[in-house]
Amino acid sequence: MLEENPEKINIVEVAQIPIELNKLLKFAGLAQSGGEAKSFVSRGLVLVNGQVETKKRKKIVPGDIVEFNGRKFCVAVKESIS
Repeated sequence: MLEENPEKINIVEVAQIPIELNKLLKFAGLAQSGGEAKSFVSRGLVLVNGQVETKKRKKIVPGDIVEFNGRKFCVAVKESIS
């Protein structure tokens, strides 16, 4: 789920890493479907660490900065409560 951050870099917390770029876009609510997410990536609309990324299954790890549609976000691992 996408969590808003006042520094304009949003945080997406995921339970497991790495996560594929197309799955991250869908999980963050930036794409309505997996197909739409894949289309965004293949059309060169997504940046990873400042570079256009066209690999739909690019592995995203904590610290990577993903940019799409004027928004920046990074991945964090959701802490489990034991």
